[in-house]
Amino acid sequence: MTADASDAVEIRNALLRLRRATRLPVAFGGLMEAGQQMRISELSGTATHGLRSLVVTSGTGLGGKAVALARPCVVTDYSASRQISHEYDAPVAMEGLRSVLAVPVVVRHRVRGVLYGALRTAQPLGGRTLDAAVEAARDVERALAVRDEARTLAAGAGAGAGWEQVREAHAALRALAPRIADPLLRAELLQACALLTADGGDAVPSGDRARLAPREVDVLACVAAGATNAVAAERLGVTPETVKGYLRSAMRKLRARTRGEAVVAARRAGWLP
Repeated sequence: MTADASDAVEIRNALLRLRRATRLPVAFGGLMEAGQQMRISELSGTATHGLRSLVVTSGTGLGGKAVALARPCVVTDYSASRQISHEYDAPVAMEGLRSVLAVPVVVRHRVRGVLYGALRTAQPLGGRTLDAAVEAARDVERALAVRDEARTLAAGAGAGAGWEQVREAHAALRALAPRIADPLLRAELLQACALLTADGGDAVPSGDRARLAPREVDVLACVAAGATNAVAAERLGVTPETVKGYLRSAMRKLRARTRGEAVVAARRAGWLP
């Protein structure tokens, strides 16, 4: 799955959640492209293909206004509204849409996409509907921010970085993964972790290595990056006592007497870079 395709999946899933939460019959959206343009790529509940691949320029139409202002915008009757420009009236009319909301997806002060929800009747879209749309956009923002960080860490680790930087990137990715509710995104992060350990050197055969639990690897990754138990606990969102418990368990499985020995054994077994 390419980066763009995986980001589009976040938009698609958010649209489904938006429709379930609001009972809106139609939702659609897409990601920003070069030149302050957004392409509608994800459709849910539409009856025609009029909106598919429609390119919306910043400042034009409802979605373009949301992009330009970086805030939600709503109209009760799209074709008659004086609050927006009307470059896209034809595809909107083809779909029979009247009341429409557009919520931008903003990551680190940059608009990355837009979520739309719509009715085929001209009636006000209430505050609860708008709140649900904003929450759906926030879900996408969180997922994209985590994915961006994972890509940056993995790219930095693979671009001639020293082993210490690779180990720091690995520890950061391991700490991020448990916070991700989306199983596909979590698996993607863990795959990035695996890439960082793939060339770890003299790893023992997988059938002979100790079987560590994911949280034990998380703790060892933090320890390998120089974190104390307290710092590891803060990164992983657990208590220092929990960190100690995972560390003791990992040391027992690796037959290590000290933290340092456990890290060395974990690297030799291919669990850590």
